[in-house]
Amino acid sequence: MTEATAQPATVLVVDDEPNILELLSAALRLSGFEVHSADTGTEALAIAARAAPDIVVLDVMLPDYDGFTVATMLRSAGNQVPVLFLTARDAVEDRIAGLVAGGDDYVSKPFSLDEVVLRLRAILRRTRSGEGAEEPAGRLRYADLELDEDAHEVHRGGRPVRLSPTEFNLLRYLLLNAEKVVSKGQILDRVWDAEFDRDSRIVESYISYLRRKIDARDPPLIHTIRGVGYTLRLAPGRADDRPEP
Repeated sequence: MTEATAQPATVLVVDDEPNILELLSAALRLSGFEVHSADTGTEALAIAARAAPDIVVLDVMLPDYDGFTVATMLRSAGNQVPVLFLTARDAVEDRIAGLVAGGDDYVSKPFSLDEVVLRLRAILRRTRSGEGAEEPAGRLRYADLELDEDAHEVHRGGRPVRLSPTEFNLLRYLLLNAEKVVSKGQILDRVWDAEFDRDSRIVESYISYLRRKIDARDPPLIHTIRGVGYTLRLAPGRADDRPEP
């Protein structure tokens, strides 16, 4: 296979249902991943700190902490590992809660093992500075905002801004298209992937969350062009540039 020569990615699978945990772990090993497993949030946090996985498959319903809390605790500890949520809860509000907690994608139960593998590989392609990137790696700058792709760091006015992997990719896409307007559909295609549930409310929520971090200081850079999309620019705000509620 084309990926056979690459070092296998390490996955931490977290689920309190023994059958799912065993089945998913075995399927991922057969697909070429190195797998660690946990059945509680406490154990997951300990393994994440010790083993430094490349990605986490995280069930939302756990016996101690829920998956959203585990993801938030990872981010609070400075761990930016990508997270794929796995849950029976399929409401848009739950998906948004997962993304706000620092998740990168969301698979609902019952799920296809092939779908999980495809989602994992898609996330890893997006979050690693890997092959097939259309734009050169390096530093992207606009006004006092700077994104360093190699170090995976963002600074605004010289101060560090901590972002999750998906927030980082969203900001990168806006920077690459600075002063251009990009639609919600374009963002879904380039920041998430073609298979992701195309619900524009996810984009709206994530833009709002990113804006709170990037535009915590003046002047605001992320603008909403109502009925069209979003743009990153220094131009004075017009009536249609007001942030969404």
